[in-house]
Amino acid sequence: MRAHSRCFRRAEAAAAMERYGPGPVSAVPVAEFRPNEGSLTSTLRTLLFFTALMITLPVGLYFSSKAYVFEGSLGMSDRDSYFYAAIVAVVTVHVVLALFVYVAWNEGSRQWREGKQD
Repeated sequence: MRAHSRCFRRAEAAAAMERYGPGPVSAVPVAEFRPNEGSLTSTLRTLLFFTALMITLPVGLYFSSKAYVFEGSLGMSDRDSYFYAAIVAVVTVHVVLALFVYVAWNEGSRQWREGKQD
């Protein structure tokens, strides 16, 4: 029964090709749909890297600066160390965002220049 259904599917496909002729998909090579795949991969990799930095770096610096720098080395109270550690975390968020904008700007201008030279 399996062989019969395969033959039937082939016959249907052949009949459809005779009815409609070759489709517009056969006229366009597949390679033309993939020129931006490298830039998309690079962009996603950059975005994931800075997303990981945005999550881990401010949180890590908050707790480490609170425990080791402000309470440990400088001997501040809990209340003061919370305040200054929060400032460190906020500054870290701004630095990561500025780095992301810088990298994205340079990557975009590099791709624009390469596209313009072609």
